[in-house]
Amino acid sequence: MATDELKALEGQALAHLQQCADEAALREWSTKYLGEKGLWKAAFGKMNSLPKDQKAAFGQEANRVKTVLTEAYEKKRAEVKERELQASLTTNPLDVTLPGRPRPRGRLHPATQILREVYAIFADLGFQVYRTREVETDEMNFEFLNMPAHHPARDMWDTFFTTIPRVVLRTHTSPGQIHVMKEAAGKPIRVILPGMCYRNEAISTRSEIQFYQVEGLVVGEGVTMADLKGTITAFARRMFGPERQVRIRSSYFPFTEPSIEVDIDWPKEDPNRDRLTKGTGWLEIMGAGMVHPNVLRAGGYDPEKVTGFAFGMGPQRMLMLAHAIDDIRLFWQNDLRFLKQF
Repeated sequence: MATDELKALEGQALAHLQQCADEAALREWSTKYLGEKGLWKAAFGKMNSLPKDQKAAFGQEANRVKTVLTEAYEKKRAEVKERELQASLTTNPLDVTLPGRPRPRGRLHPATQILREVYAIFADLGFQVYRTREVETDEMNFEFLNMPAHHPARDMWDTFFTTIPRVVLRTHTSPGQIHVMKEAAGKPIRVILPGMCYRNEAISTRSEIQFYQVEGLVVGEGVTMADLKGTITAFARRMFGPERQVRIRSSYFPFTEPSIEVDIDWPKEDPNRDRLTKGTGWLEIMGAGMVHPNVLRAGGYDPEKVTGFAFGMGPQRMLMLAHAIDDIRLFWQNDLRFLKQF
């Protein structure tokens, strides 16, 4: 009689299976008949109450019924999935001619973009890129640049001092001049020195505690202020446009003598002209000058035999001015809404 119950369960389950028309109905069927608390498991549990001579035959029949139900379930499930797929293709046909969804592409940070543009311009002018460290001794950052201890010019840089005496985060890229001169050992030099600088300033829309600078250095026999002016003019016109005019004003830096500041005329048709130039029509882009004799000596050169010029610019500032960006903090906030514009 026990095997008759299994056969009855088989017939009932197969009949029920034929009525299942979707995945939800199939899941419900599987739970009802083959689940942990399903009808097959309940029927199989009756084997313990059977006489010993009937258990083997009952077990074989139970396994056969389970195999039949499982195979029927898998076959029905495949049929339902195929039917649902065909219905989906008919109802919402796939247009294989449509273009694929575009994948977002990464891009260079705007600060990196402007640095690469500067590198390319100076490479065409015959300059090499020379990199130096960001942690310097007081001697390299100040003394070798004609600023001995207690020199008032040190107040121009708000310095980060480390816990190691006389070791600082560099406040400008100018210490690189000493490094490259010592390495060149008397040979002519024509390099730019890009890198990060650090100053202990209050963070605001115009000031950050870290920022990029690009230093330039040329040393050799017969280098003059005319060479400096020609280099700066060529750079400014490549960077800002071939019609730009360059203006030079006297200034002061302890490591150059004479020292100058360099302006370019800003296009009159730019609606931001008055704001960017403070109504003057001229925009400062760098400080520069002839290398001070004391700096040449510190680098191992004889100022009686060679001369040189140096300049320093802030590429992020140039980017801000060119694109009317009024908050320097945007460069470090990693806001994709800002970065995707470049």
